[in-house]
Amino acid sequence: MSEMLKISLPDGSVREMPEGSTPADVAAAIGPGLAKAALAAKVDGELVDLTRPFTGDAQLALVTSRDEEVALELARHDFAHVLAEAVQALWPGTQITFGPATDDGFYYDVMAPASREPFSMDDLPAIEEKMREIINADKPLRREVWSRQQLIDKWQTEGETFKAEWAAELPEGEELTVYWSGSDWLDMCRGPHLPSTGKLDPQAFKLMRVAGAYWRGDQRNAQLTRIYG
Repeated sequence: MSEMLKISLPDGSVREMPEGSTPADVAAAIGPGLAKAALAAKVDGELVDLTRPFTGDAQLALVTSRDEEVALELARHDFAHVLAEAVQALWPGTQITFGPATDDGFYYDVMAPASREPFSMDDLPAIEEKMREIINADKPLRREVWSRQQLIDKWQTEGETFKAEWAAELPEGEELTVYWSGSDWLDMCRGPHLPSTGKLDPQAFKLMRVAGAYWRGDQRNAQLTRIYG
């Protein structure tokens, strides 16, 4: 019989959960309303995905939209990834690099395929439409741990030279994570992420502008297009 974990909640109560349980399981045990409202979790103070299994007894605080600052940061982060997915869906062969949340939004640096000109303001409406399509599809966002060689092989196979270069410089033995959007798109990311794209409000974002950027911020490197939202 597996050992029960003691999960302490902010109100001082303790939930006993079986090994392998996740913050999402605790939310569901408390009630369907919280299970639906939960966006992420703080486990012993660390912000993690709802589906990350506990590794032992833990202090748990579930994050909902009432935690405005954290929820906004999560949303901006996920919008950046949805942006990258949308661009690659519209223009196969686009290379993606990285795209963080910022203090007032998000961006992603991309390189257009050789078959077309660099991205411009004229492309933003189509990208926004595709982003909303991805959000409305409510695609689950799933974390996996990969080895460095798995990442290198994946990016080289996909023709993602920037990602492959970055992965090749990561330390051996470091825990490296990717996130799947559904079963057809993934990106390298530490996370955490929302449970699914459907947790984003499709009307809560707008792509604002494009600008030139250099790979790794070095003007001797390839020029990319930075798309801001």
